[in-house]
Amino acid sequence: MVYRRESVFGFFKGMSFPLASIAVYNSMVFGVFSNTQRFLSQHRCGEPEASPPRTLSDLLLASIVAGVVSVGLGGPVDLIKIRLQMQTQPFRDANLGLKSKAVAPGEQPAYQGPVHCITTIVRNEGLAGLYRGASAMLLRDVPGYCLYFIPYVFLSEWITPEACTGPSPCAVWLAGGMAGAISWGTATPMDVVKSRLQADGVYLNKYKGVLDCISQSYQKEGLKVFFRGITVNAVRGFPMSAAMFLGYELSLQAIRGDHAVTSP
Repeated sequence: MVYRRESVFGFFKGMSFPLASIAVYNSMVFGVFSNTQRFLSQHRCGEPEASPPRTLSDLLLASIVAGVVSVGLGGPVDLIKIRLQMQTQPFRDANLGLKSKAVAPGEQPAYQGPVHCITTIVRNEGLAGLYRGASAMLLRDVPGYCLYFIPYVFLSEWITPEACTGPSPCAVWLAGGMAGAISWGTATPMDVVKSRLQADGVYLNKYKGVLDCISQSYQKEGLKVFFRGITVNAVRGFPMSAAMFLGYELSLQAIRGDHAVTSP
């Protein structure tokens, strides 16, 4: 349907803004996790060791901090992406019988691009409008990053033989991919809620908040609605996260001049 209506370019709708900001976003999230975890480990040991032992509590708290930071940085980016992508579906198919903000079929979409989308949201909703759905995103990203970084650390250590000083690139790729599939698969229910809240407000305000969105979605579509797209998320999560962790680890190796890949 997307291809018939918009050709191959429809699959890349809303890509420019995330593409421009993804490097800063991921470097901040990975950096916050790595430095927070290292600080906690060193503080617990009482000595500034080069590689202090890591505990589950350190990894958990560092993941939570990274999740909170991710919402502050990624909330507006996700919102712009969702708003632009949702225009793939014609308004007449999404909502019928609306009055005040309805757009007649055939008219121009609400947003002409990422810059126009930002200015429109700020003009109509204020700066707070850029963080619509932030509470749902927080409920997605905090547990999501816990199930992202923690499995990666333990899987990479489990795959790596004891004789090796650090995980090989193959181990990093495999552990990163598995962690990404686990994280995105389990984050799908709140990702559905977040996306619905962020798409809300273009033509009307349908949901009053996270609980109202969950309630309305469940009443109209049942429990299965919260697992819509779980297969795509899990399948996408493996290669995306595998490449991300491998790029992160190899970059650190190159910058530090190490001969072995080091875990974050």
